[in-house]
Amino acid sequence: MTAARIPPERIRPLNARPVGNGGFVLYWMQQSQRAEWNHALEYAVQQANELSRPLVVGFGLTDGFPEANLRHYRFMLEGLRETQRTLQRRGIRFVLRFGDPAQVALDLSNHACLVVCDRGYVRIQREWRRRVAERASVRVVQVESDAVVPADAASRKAEFAARTIRPKITRLVPKFLLPLRSLRPKRSTGTLSLDGESLADMQGILKRLNIDRTVLPVSLYPGGSSAAHETLENFIRTGLKDYDTNRNRPETDDVSHMAMYLHFGQISPLEIALAVQAAPVPRSVKDSYLEELIVRRELAINHVLRNPHYDKYACLPAWAKATLRQHRKDPRAHRYTARQMEDAETHDSYWNAAMREMRFTGYMHNYMRMYWGKKILEWSATPEYAFRVVLSLNNKYFLDGRDPSSFANAGWLFGLHDRPWGERAVFGTIRYMSASGLERKADPKAYVAKVDRLVENGA
Repeated sequence: MTAARIPPERIRPLNARPVGNGGFVLYWMQQSQRAEWNHALEYAVQQANELSRPLVVGFGLTDGFPEANLRHYRFMLEGLRETQRTLQRRGIRFVLRFGDPAQVALDLSNHACLVVCDRGYVRIQREWRRRVAERASVRVVQVESDAVVPADAASRKAEFAARTIRPKITRLVPKFLLPLRSLRPKRSTGTLSLDGESLADMQGILKRLNIDRTVLPVSLYPGGSSAAHETLENFIRTGLKDYDTNRNRPETDDVSHMAMYLHFGQISPLEIALAVQAAPVPRSVKDSYLEELIVRRELAINHVLRNPHYDKYACLPAWAKATLRQHRKDPRAHRYTARQMEDAETHDSYWNAAMREMRFTGYMHNYMRMYWGKKILEWSATPEYAFRVVLSLNNKYFLDGRDPSSFANAGWLFGLHDRPWGERAVFGTIRYMSASGLERKADPKAYVAKVDRLVENGA
């Protein structure tokens, strides 16, 4: 593979302190949880080699991440266990410690000459990095590796819709969609004395975490970079050719299933994009998938970075809040509580199947996610209540919940990144979706049967 210089737009010093005299370079890993195709890691290796220091990768395992539960932690730890092994093969020490991630990074930084971190986008991730940059006694450098086009290069303002950010991203893609070669550290970490947890006993680590254990792990989607690569290869081999035709047909399986792996940083969006670009399928099919992977996903990143209320009803555009306010007292033909919806106890068999897919597999076909969320708005007493239910269920059951795309998708259901449509009861001018429309575009009865099989087979 041809080596690619890390574009300077990916690199951002977070403080103005000098490089210190510590015994190693620290890569504080949190978002980019992988040992390959990781700009932050490769930058850290490069700096360690230039400074003639060994490299240590540190990870802070907190049980206080908002709304994360056993399902999420199991998936994440499966990935970190593989990352630890891959780093060891590269001669890099991986240190996992329990505690607040920022404090773990600060504790390790006391022995480091330089701290390199990856970039996280949601509020808590940004706060961790702010604290480390403010309190560390050495230089802290952030290297962005989980977007094809770095977020600040794409746009520094809240974008109205995909059509406003698309040209900004499209013109920059050739500059940033480049391969990345793995570098080998010149110095060994073998003599360093640093305490950390072994991920070989993953069950033991899970038992020590004070987390919600009511949402069980799933077997259909194992965590880790190897599983991500296998899933991607299968999609390119069997599903990509029909993606443009079947992407809105939930009874099929011609989708990539990359969202959960991207959420935990177990695979790079650049690696996915380059693999799709090289696939022997028509250009139109590639463009359709890359629109979702790059433009739509990075519109979501823009949303959480530029809208301080990204996870609240207040994030919606003024026109959407106005039309929903005008129709908030409209009668609802059906009204359900959050518990009834969570238990899939509605009159709509298609919706119930979608809810069951979410609960039992940690995933829901994207077209059904749209239908699922629109119906929650239709069946809730108020739009504010509907927004809370959507986000609560989304974050609780999806493996990729609590992600920029999840927050943007929730907002889209209520008009975010969209435009006014024809006016109707309850929705006002918010885009509407119906069961009859689902039946015209897909075969939802076959989708229900598919979900039944998944649940019966213990997904």
